[in-house]
Amino acid sequence: MLLPWLTGLGAGMVFLRVVQGLLFPYFWDDFWFLLKAIRLGMKLETYRRRGEPVTVLDKFLSQAQKRPHKPFIIYEGDTYTYRDVDRRSNRVANVFLSHSSLKRGDTVALLMSNEPDFVHVWFGLAKLGCVVAFLNTNLRARSFLHCIRTCEPAALVVGGDLLGRVEEILPSIPTEVRVWGMADSVPHGMVSLKQQLRRASEGPVPRSHHLASNLKSTCLYIFTSGTTGLPKAAVITQLQAIKGSSGLWAFGCTSKDIVYITLPLYHSAGSLLGISGCVELGATCVLKKKFSASQFWPDCRKYNVTVFQYIGELCRYLCKQPKREGEKDHKVRLAVGNGIRGDVWREFMNRFGDIKMCELYGATEGNISFINYTGKIGAVGRTNIFHKLLFPFDLIKYDFQKDEPLRNEQNWCDPVKIGEPGLLISLVNTKNPFFGYAGSYKHTKNKLIFDVFRKGDVYFNTGDLMVQDQDNFLYFWDRTGDTFRWKGENVASTEVADTIGMLDFIQEANVYGVAVAGYEGKTGMASIVLKPNKSLDLEQIYEQVVTSLPPYACPRFLRIKKQMETTGTFKLPKFQLVEEGFDPLKISEPLYFMDNLKKSYVPLTKELYDQIVLGEIKL
Repeated sequence: MLLPWLTGLGAGMVFLRVVQGLLFPYFWDDFWFLLKAIRLGMKLETYRRRGEPVTVLDKFLSQAQKRPHKPFIIYEGDTYTYRDVDRRSNRVANVFLSHSSLKRGDTVALLMSNEPDFVHVWFGLAKLGCVVAFLNTNLRARSFLHCIRTCEPAALVVGGDLLGRVEEILPSIPTEVRVWGMADSVPHGMVSLKQQLRRASEGPVPRSHHLASNLKSTCLYIFTSGTTGLPKAAVITQLQAIKGSSGLWAFGCTSKDIVYITLPLYHSAGSLLGISGCVELGATCVLKKKFSASQFWPDCRKYNVTVFQYIGELCRYLCKQPKREGEKDHKVRLAVGNGIRGDVWREFMNRFGDIKMCELYGATEGNISFINYTGKIGAVGRTNIFHKLLFPFDLIKYDFQKDEPLRNEQNWCDPVKIGEPGLLISLVNTKNPFFGYAGSYKHTKNKLIFDVFRKGDVYFNTGDLMVQDQDNFLYFWDRTGDTFRWKGENVASTEVADTIGMLDFIQEANVYGVAVAGYEGKTGMASIVLKPNKSLDLEQIYEQVVTSLPPYACPRFLRIKKQMETTGTFKLPKFQLVEEGFDPLKISEPLYFMDNLKKSYVPLTKELYDQIVLGEIKL
């Protein structure tokens, strides 16, 4: 009797497994990931009930005690253990404790390239309970000063290689902001932090300085262009930092992993997901000052890298490299990041081996994120019934002509159908708060949509158009508003337009992003109307954008128009301009291309256009 019963049970289990595979192919992926999410939630709840929130800094101090001799950062061949970083950051804390009036809660701006001292200064200031504002190292003049004024720092710490950038605008920096330079010799008006560090104590500062009152207290400002205007200081709370530090763990990374970080630390991907992620695990990171496609795989082999962080552009650059022997000869097993196109994804795996691409989606300031934990090519993430219960979101209809959410006759928004692009919005409530930006509340308010489906509801507007398929995978479709993405950075078109508009022969400028074959994101293009009786000065436009804007924000194309069309609400329409692109056969108006060799814009001919499209001219 037992044998037939066991046989029947076995057959039934096989049948159920087959049915599950056919009807619910992602059941176990969803199940195991749900368990991880529950585990993280329980951990955060435990911290809350203890009444003493555990922060990223607390976790670092714990790792420094548990594994003091474990390599934490490897940089240009030098190794910094967890103890080394702890002691060096203690020196930073003691310098500011002894030689400044900094107090708990003060903001300190940090302008530094990828280097160990970025982490030392960040953690040292955190030990004093200071809020650290990460500044984009590409910022120039007006944008840089805007960021300083927005976060209202008591001090500014500048890397040794960026002192010249600050010296240019030093007279314009508010006098109450003390500027510290990480060099032995610094320009007049700055203080040498490097000299002070040599004399500072390595002893720890009292824990009372940095003990967090709650997880919703601010620990960082990370600048983002949002959807319009100049950069904004996104408020990063201790809670957001802890969640960000869990990303590598969620994808299956462990303390044994060696993580290669080439992304800039002033962005949340490099700092929170990367550095804080290694802290969470007790792992080692190989920090690179700047991404190099030719040095990427040699570095991975040299340092036995097992995980690397990416953006789509990084993977595309690697695929564009000449093929070499032994390209699959490495220990990399995971790549974590966002923005990789499906075709690049396939090419990358075929060429460089069995590497699991862990794609994710999230905005620095946002209250919604997605993780593609199944490895589905092209998807930025996945949702299911449990995810929607924990993180309520919707994809709503969008008016592409008016560049705003579409409202029905009752003035409510409508969700899109499966397979249709819609604006991703996320419900804002006590469980999923939106902490907004430093400075004026209007910037925070502009990222919210009110009365979406019912009176009184509030949603965070991601500014991203997404598509959800029948299997609940989500795919990025496009950005909305006045922002487009190029070279892994968000470009605020209004900032670029304002910069061009400062020229005395420009009457109006409308800036937008256009797609270029073979490139991720969109590159900048400016439609320009000249003032009456004024002539076009292409060299002056080039000089203006190059000296005032980060390299990624400089428009590659110009289009000269006789007049600028406006909508009924006097907005500058972009949809038609984006669709028309930069093809000289389709556009009768004068077109120009940015030529860095001639340091000017030059006429965009059919031959030049063909070279750009074929990839013979690099943008």
